[in-house]
Amino acid sequence: MKVIKYVLMTMVTAVLVSCGTTNTVPITGRKQNLMVTDGEVLSLSTQQYQEFMKTAKLSTNQVNTAMVKRVGQNLATAVNSYLAQNGMSNDLQYYNWTFNLVQDNQVNAWCMPGGLICVYEGLLPVTQNEASLAIVLGHEIAHAVARHSAEQMSTQMKQQYGIQLGSMVAGALGMGTNTQSIVQAIVAQGFNFKNLKFSRDHENEADHMGLIFAAMAGYDPKVATDFWKRMAAQSNNQTAEFLSDHPSDATRINNIQGWMPEALKYYKPKTTTVSTKKATTTKKTTTKKTTKK
Repeated sequence: MKVIKYVLMTMVTAVLVSCGTTNTVPITGRKQNLMVTDGEVLSLSTQQYQEFMKTAKLSTNQVNTAMVKRVGQNLATAVNSYLAQNGMSNDLQYYNWTFNLVQDNQVNAWCMPGGLICVYEGLLPVTQNEASLAIVLGHEIAHAVARHSAEQMSTQMKQQYGIQLGSMVAGALGMGTNTQSIVQAIVAQGFNFKNLKFSRDHENEADHMGLIFAAMAGYDPKVATDFWKRMAAQSNNQTAEFLSDHPSDATRINNIQGWMPEALKYYKPKTTTVSTKKATTTKKTTTKKTTKK
């Protein structure tokens, strides 16, 4: 029996460790193991984004739409420049930065792999200004740059292997069908809780990276604290943090304050170009001549 357990656990280890490729997340330097390629994920996300946009209603507010696209593009330009300057130029082929504002009162925004981003109109009364919008878009862009969706998919694949191998262990130990089902349910539930914590880790990482991306793009990262306080004030979510896939408001704000010194190192305020061209209407001056007698 011990031999069986050892062999099966060795199989689990071999499957989970040998599969996939190791990647390093920009900014944080965290290592991740991915079992899906950027091309595979981008193809799937592009299809899903296009399907969503077929049913979504684009905002008719031209000013707000232009703002979302402008801020988004400023961030995308800064991120592309950072990746290129840090030896990750090859990654740029997997980003198709897209920013759309849709008619929806939800206070929300999201990003699909490849930089396909959607902002809901309901978010703008909370962001209130371009810098705070940059904090949100930086957070969403960070999810794409950190390949969080690919990592979640990879984790689910590994967990499925674990469930299947767990069933093999149960069968090898002589457990009945019902007992095996219970074991699988327990394993699956354990994985669900792990996924909740895993998602909070991703949210924290996106907060960290997004704060820096906003600063790189010339937006003051210090607005993030007040923005998340406004988000907390309008939030009705009272779920305990350990049961949520997002960090609590207090945890998020505390973390952001801790990352602020790092973000400020990247912050260079945008400069406004002042035209030196003279006005078309100029005051006519006359010179009075004096004649000597």
